[in-house]
Amino acid sequence: MSNLLGSFLPLLCFGGLFLLTIIWSAVKIVNEWERGVILRLGRLVGAKGPGLFFIIPIVDKMVKVDLRTVTLDIPSQEAITKDNVTVKVNAVAYFRIVEPSDAVTQIEDYRRATWQIAQTSLRSVLGQVELDELLTHREKINTELQQIIDEQTEPWGVKVSIVEVKDVELPETMKRAMARQAEAERERRAKIIHAQGEMQASTELAKAAKVIGKEPATIQLRYLQTLTEIAVEKNSTIIFPIPIEFFSAFKTIIDRQPSE
Repeated sequence: MSNLLGSFLPLLCFGGLFLLTIIWSAVKIVNEWERGVILRLGRLVGAKGPGLFFIIPIVDKMVKVDLRTVTLDIPSQEAITKDNVTVKVNAVAYFRIVEPSDAVTQIEDYRRATWQIAQTSLRSVLGQVELDELLTHREKINTELQQIIDEQTEPWGVKVSIVEVKDVELPETMKRAMARQAEAERERRAKIIHAQGEMQASTELAKAAKVIGKEPATIQLRYLQTLTEIAVEKNSTIIFPIPIEFFSAFKTIIDRQPSE
């Protein structure tokens, strides 16, 4: 009896080990941020998780899908804008899986496919906008990119939430041209402000002249005030303005004298 038990002992050990292996392969644990897509004999059963569940060994196959948001760095793309300016633009996209079953059955590699779609969409959008719009209305371009990429990846169970243009690289000649344009614009504004100031000053001077014309004594007060301001600076030379009418009085006296 002992010899018979000894001959069957290795077989029993092998059978027990095989049974434990089958049971262990039937137990699956999926994390909170994952889902397990079950394929039974090649047919889609559905997605399960998170937590602990059982599958049929050998018959069922499980593919884990990560549901966390993925940061996709879109490399620098060289494109020609609508106004024929060559630029290099890079961007970043954020997406996540909303339908795990579609991400497994509808596309071979959803990460690479989304990456390729993002690159082609970025070049396409850049060709439809002008340089000024790219630099000043970046939010509009980001929204348009997000909508285009999201529509193309929706059948794969991928949801693109955000697309942001990070950096716009311009040619050196364009940078110098933009710098000259900005300088000219600032000079134009400075001239306009100076002209507006001159206009306002002339208006106020005209009003002051009307007041002084009604009261001639006020011009003498202005002379005295001017002398007071000059004296504060402790200047050795003081220039005192004399009205033209003062000299006209001497001219009248000279004209009245009889000629020899």
